[in-house]
Amino acid sequence: MSKAFKLPHLQYHTLKERVLHPFSFREFDVLQAVDDVSFEVARGEFFGIVGRNGSGKSTLLKCLAGIYDIDHGELYVRGRLSPFIELGVGFNPDLTARDNVAINAIMLGLTRQQARERFDEIIAFAELEEFLDLRLKNYSSGMIVRLAFSIAIQVDAEILLIDEVLAVGDVAFQQKCFDEFYRLKAEGRTVLFVTHSMGDVQRFCDRAMLLERGHVVDIGDPATIARRYNEINFGQVLPGPERVLPARSAEQPVEILDAWFEDPGGLRIAAVALDQPCCACMRVRFNQPQDDPISA
Repeated sequence: MSKAFKLPHLQYHTLKERVLHPFSFREFDVLQAVDDVSFEVARGEFFGIVGRNGSGKSTLLKCLAGIYDIDHGELYVRGRLSPFIELGVGFNPDLTARDNVAINAIMLGLTRQQARERFDEIIAFAELEEFLDLRLKNYSSGMIVRLAFSIAIQVDAEILLIDEVLAVGDVAFQQKCFDEFYRLKAEGRTVLFVTHSMGDVQRFCDRAMLLERGHVVDIGDPATIARRYNEINFGQVLPGPERVLPARSAEQPVEILDAWFEDPGGLRIAAVALDQPCCACMRVRFNQPQDDPISA
């Protein structure tokens, strides 16, 4: 499937501007956010989607969720779908958490009775018992995300679209979210997980897909995709001649002239995937005799 956006050169906000410049607003550039992307996710699979900012990850999820119409291609979703995209959208800042929970739970597909039955569980997960009657406009951004996430996980959906929901939140709440991901995976839910954390990809995902400028670079096991992601962001092999650190004064008993990492084949590298072996190397000059070089 493919999805593009038109970026007008000039934007007019009044009828007068359009009348005075009837043709200028027709000039635009085309941004191909998703370009001929093809993939298939099996039922019960935890599927990661990674890539640099602007690679098309969020646009892809919004197409799957039906927020955007695709321009070309075909898209099939089998099962009830719940998007975790831009959590908190739809909240009324002038209402309390108690009212927002009821409204959003119903919007996400729960009945009024289900919303009432799960209310205490939602608030307990978000740890907001003390702020039930406080208006949302007085909440912090982290509190709002915690409340939105707590509501979203109560939806009985077979397919979950999760887009960077852990970017906001303290460490303790992130761990609760991780535990919830394990529960969803154990229940056989189908999850599409967008993140920039390669550790999370290898921790949760069965497979992953790497996007770059709207194109699919690779689809495979999480460790391979994490390595390709690091290569695109940082480069794997250090180019050019060896870098030599400036020498210190000869009065120093020991000088470190150079330091680098190598892969098992002896090649200098600038990045390494999680759980992969590497070797730390350095060139050292001893200006004085040393009985214990390692401690020196």
